[in-house]
Amino acid sequence: MENKTHLVDEITGHRRMRRNRKADWTRRLVQENRLTVDDLIWPIFIIPGSGILEPIPAMPGVNRMTVDKAVEAAKEAADLGIPALATFPNIEMELRDETGSNSLEKNNLINLASAAIKKAVPNIGVITDVALDPFTSHGHDGILRGNDIVNDETVEQVARAAVYQADAGADIIAPSEMMDGRIGAIRQALDAAGHQSVGIMSYATKFSSGFYGPYREAISTGGLLKGDKKTYYIDPANGTEAVRDAALDVEEGADMLMVKPGLPYLDICWRLKEAFGLPTFAYQVSGEYAMIKAAAANGWIDGDKVMLETLLAFKRAGCDGILTYFAVEVARQLARK
Repeated sequence: MENKTHLVDEITGHRRMRRNRKADWTRRLVQENRLTVDDLIWPIFIIPGSGILEPIPAMPGVNRMTVDKAVEAAKEAADLGIPALATFPNIEMELRDETGSNSLEKNNLINLASAAIKKAVPNIGVITDVALDPFTSHGHDGILRGNDIVNDETVEQVARAAVYQADAGADIIAPSEMMDGRIGAIRQALDAAGHQSVGIMSYATKFSSGFYGPYREAISTGGLLKGDKKTYYIDPANGTEAVRDAALDVEEGADMLMVKPGLPYLDICWRLKEAFGLPTFAYQVSGEYAMIKAAAANGWIDGDKVMLETLLAFKRAGCDGILTYFAVEVARQLARK
């Protein structure tokens, strides 16, 4: 045995990595990344009416909720220490049209939610998206003319919508429609309207992904979509293009960058953080959430362990925070610890 030990020392040069792993206290002492409640942003889905929590079948544990229930959810999130919510509307079908005109209604569902949440829970951040897909009859993120999603007309509309969202109390505008020039146009519109303190979290690298299905169910756009979104979302094969997209958003005035989806694109998270140094976020999207929940429900994985492991992976990849439907579950677990 002594000879074997001597041989191992000879091979390793006395460098033994397991010394730092030998006990819980040493593992905690040398841990490089930590997940805290401060890393969490909770996406929620808003529906018309009152007193309603409506389960989303493809996203076990996630509900659509009316504005009053969203206020209750915001209070719970604030009590748990979650810094911010990201709100997404599921409006009535009769309000959806080719141009997503309801996005320009000052008192539309998303703006009513922002106003109510900020009034009841002023210390929680509200992040809103100006993409048109919840408002269009065709499910696209922009205005459809013939077979084309028109860029400049869409940008003009989302910039106007951003001002109404800021007027209603949104703290951060997070444009996800991936039109060229949108960040600069939104920044100009916000500043002209006196909203210099409202930030922009750019969906800088939103990929044409298969992971969005449950989200489209949540906002009732899945059955509406005509064609696909490949003409404006990024090809999953293209990492350098994604960095170039983000660079343009930085030049135009983005305060924060987002990568969407999350786990399949950890390399992009790392590249953006290294390249620009801006606060960088990942969106652990609906398909990622649904896969973990489904596998856990079948007993194939330890759901809690995988949930925490995936979120920690975002931190290791350089992210400052994560948009995740697990936010409340994680916050409760962290509070218990």
